[in-house]
Amino acid sequence: MQLTKLFGICAIVSGLALAGCGNDKKAEQPAADAPAAQSIKVGVMSGPEHAVAEVAAKIAKEKYNLDVTYVEFNDYALPNTAVSKGDLDANAMQHKPYLDKDKAEKHLDNLAIVGNTFVYPLAGYSKKIKNISELAEGATVAVPNDPSNLARALILLEKQGLIKLKDNNNLFSTSMDIIENPKNLKIQEVDTSVAARALDDVDLAVVNNTYAGQVGLNAAEHGIFIEDKDSPYVNIIVARTDNQDSEAVQNFVKAYQSDEVEAEAKKLFKEGGVVKGW
Repeated sequence: MQLTKLFGICAIVSGLALAGCGNDKKAEQPAADAPAAQSIKVGVMSGPEHAVAEVAAKIAKEKYNLDVTYVEFNDYALPNTAVSKGDLDANAMQHKPYLDKDKAEKHLDNLAIVGNTFVYPLAGYSKKIKNISELAEGATVAVPNDPSNLARALILLEKQGLIKLKDNNNLFSTSMDIIENPKNLKIQEVDTSVAARALDDVDLAVVNNTYAGQVGLNAAEHGIFIEDKDSPYVNIIVARTDNQDSEAVQNFVKAYQSDEVEAEAKKLFKEGGVVKGW
């Protein structure tokens, strides 16, 4: 496994460093109560969430002597498979409904939730209207096309009184489950990663916070409407069943669930843009 190779390299480098430092070995010895150095490789999405995660890496190093290496993704379809195969030790980039769907579709039975991070509320954005009441008959509304975020967006549209779903408790509703559409809105499913960039071509877009941040949008400042803070879509940290109880994984979770990380998240996403999930 990659971690084993990394530990072996670290041991060799450490040994070489000590060999070249003369006879004053006492000065090179770590403090007796210092935790042994460890490392972990974690998948995150590019953008503001990565910036938040970097604070967790800093805390992990300072408090637990844990070296965190992040692998950035622009596609939600990849990180779970990478963890399952052992290419990553964990990821921090999704909510439970997405994980449940991904596990079922790809047979990723060895994935396990090890901790919560934040709720990053979805929001509706527009360059054409300032208030939802201004949305015209037959307007085009872009929504994310991945299964869990599609349902999440449709549930949010229903809360605004724009549509009615067959079952608004179904976290995997699709456009086929819309039973009322009084304004005859054209629901346009687009790739989750380009929803924010579709704003020039649609009247309204429901956008994931990760991608909104990448184009300078903030839910609290620019959103016409925002997902409730009691959303079931809290983001999570995911590892494998064979490493979920490891010291490295558990220390990463503790570092992420720290006051410093919460403060950074609130600074980047501002009021209303992020909610602590632990």
